[in-house]
Amino acid sequence: MLVAKFHVCITLGTRPEAIKLAPVILGFKNDQRFQTSVILTGQHRQMVEQVMRLFDIEADYDLEIMRPKQTLTEITCNSLVGLESLYHTIKPHMVLVQGDTTTAFAAALAAFYQQIPVGHVEAGLRTDDLFNPFPEEANRRLVSQIAQLHFAPTPASVANLVAAGVKTGIYDTGNTVIDALLYVSGRSPACEIMGLDWSAHRVILATVHRRENWGEPLSQIMEAWLQILAKFPDVALVLPMHLNPVVREPLISTLGNHPRIFLIEPLDYEQLVGAMQRCYLIMSDSGGLQEEAPSLGKPVLVLRSTTERPEAITAGTSKLVGTTTEVIVSAATELLGDRVIYGRMANVANPFGDGKSSQRILDIVSSYLNSLM
Repeated sequence: MLVAKFHVCITLGTRPEAIKLAPVILGFKNDQRFQTSVILTGQHRQMVEQVMRLFDIEADYDLEIMRPKQTLTEITCNSLVGLESLYHTIKPHMVLVQGDTTTAFAAALAAFYQQIPVGHVEAGLRTDDLFNPFPEEANRRLVSQIAQLHFAPTPASVANLVAAGVKTGIYDTGNTVIDALLYVSGRSPACEIMGLDWSAHRVILATVHRRENWGEPLSQIMEAWLQILAKFPDVALVLPMHLNPVVREPLISTLGNHPRIFLIEPLDYEQLVGAMQRCYLIMSDSGGLQEEAPSLGKPVLVLRSTTERPEAITAGTSKLVGTTTEVIVSAATELLGDRVIYGRMANVANPFGDGKSSQRILDIVSSYLNSLM
């Protein structure tokens, strides 16, 4: 029996991390050169567990840091303390983190303190506004200063890393979310929503949750949705609600009684892919949906004033519309009222990947660790 040559720890805490790291985990787990440990911080316990079940992945360690109404400071400190002890015990050759969450930053910092090399999946995203999105823009900048390997999803991300002074270890791998999406979409997953006939309406799939959209921006977005539905009687809105009451309560009070608005609980990833396959267009402040939608031919209206994924805007698969009611309604009216404009956005090659990113990352990590021997 072949004995694993290297021990790699893959650390995650939120659902987006779980989705984007799932194909990476599967790749490492299936390669006998590696002993692979999956560590959960527990930042988003319930939603992460759904993804793990979908990809048939089990965690090797769980820090269980989740607490009601925990602050960013508490998440960071609890993750650091737990990971310090764990990394010291299992002594990995490398720690892999993903994206720009507080878990990713804490895991990278904990590894750095023990001089363990860090690989950063989805490195190089930037808005160049330190507080937008908050705290993600700061997290990803900080991880870039700690990591030895930077797995950039696009050439623009490579350029961002170079501009930030990163000298070595930058690789254009594509985005692993496309690997995950193609894995799940190939199963033609169902998405049944009580009272909704997908074939009877053009459905807008919407999500909104970011901190910068709380309060007045959310009010403007909700008013835009109401105006769009009033203008187009054949359109329905499906809105999986974030668990945070700051977002849920205004959505329910403002939109809850509309007959063509379906406020639902968060969809697991398989159901979300099914919804993306069936919807007409997407309106969201989510970064992940901007990356995935082009592979399914769905235009995206981005409900933010900035995006760290300008490749989608440049390619024409997404449009940045902000949070002002009039602008959102105007952009949606174009897509819903003009099939030519819709077709231009729907029929563009995905700039974020080809489904082979995880294999590239595995090969790069193997080459890097062999070079240290």
